[in-house]
Amino acid sequence: MRVFYNDLQQQFERILLKHSFSATKAALCSKIFAANSLDGVYSHGLNRFPVFVDLVKNGLVKPEAEPEVLSETGTLAHLDGHLAPGMYNASFAMEKAVDLAKTNGIGCVSIKNTNHWMRGGTYGWQAADAGCIGICFTNTIANVPPWGGKEPRLGNNPIVIAVPKAAGHMVLDMAVSQYSYGKLQEHELNKQPLPFPGGYDEEGNLTTDAAAIRKTERALPIGLWKGSGLSLMLDIVLTALTGGKSTKEITAAGKESGVSQTFIAIYQPDLHQNLIEQIISFTKSSEADENGGKIWYPGEKTLITRNKNTAEGIPVNEEIWRAVCQL
Repeated sequence: MRVFYNDLQQQFERILLKHSFSATKAALCSKIFAANSLDGVYSHGLNRFPVFVDLVKNGLVKPEAEPEVLSETGTLAHLDGHLAPGMYNASFAMEKAVDLAKTNGIGCVSIKNTNHWMRGGTYGWQAADAGCIGICFTNTIANVPPWGGKEPRLGNNPIVIAVPKAAGHMVLDMAVSQYSYGKLQEHELNKQPLPFPGGYDEEGNLTTDAAAIRKTERALPIGLWKGSGLSLMLDIVLTALTGGKSTKEITAAGKESGVSQTFIAIYQPDLHQNLIEQIISFTKSSEADENGGKIWYPGEKTLITRNKNTAEGIPVNEEIWRAVCQL
């Protein structure tokens, strides 16, 4: 089943307005949810929307709240998100980072007491559209065991790196687990095995069964012990910068709310686009593997999916779409 972007966005906006969102916030958040599905990130678009509404109903996301600038010194700013919608806070924070970068060359904005930003890549695209290199990262509830452990003590702490490019921005958007929990949910809903092992089942065996991994919460960190170390350091940097909740404190609360995030923008007029194209060309010159693989740069397939879904409509899970229409 396919639904066009405008229909998706209008349904989201209608529901958010019913739940005390201002017109401005409802428009922004509904556009981000719809755009996530448009770009093929269904796990953080339509599929995540009912969960978001439940968080609003439970008071973990506060529609009326506004981010507050606690301090600002040169290129640094520190914010308190006051549990406002995560997409709204993140858009505000990256916009401020871009403004600081346009004045100083670089801007770094940290925010505490915020909420899930949905697709982190949204804010990488935002920075790149403004002509800036963008870097942002967040912590999460514990959902990955540290290397050598069995129980989740680390978040899969997504990180985004974006570089503007005239023919299509480069945007790396990745969780520090091999598969995000949203992607695991997507494979579980579609009853599809993962392309590669993504974690452990109850017997301690590596598995491609997304449902088994979600049950054990033993997701595999990227790069094994390297991903484990990266997750830990991201959480430490975020907590050091924000003075906000760490993965430990988020986990103790039982629900993923009040997370900490950082947004960095770097601006210089000349990003040497010809050299970037040389790097891409060199990378793509590699001979295809035995399975006839194709080489993509981060963000390249997003543009292809966006154009296809704009023309043909966005593929949706019928059950979730009908449930959303009834909210």
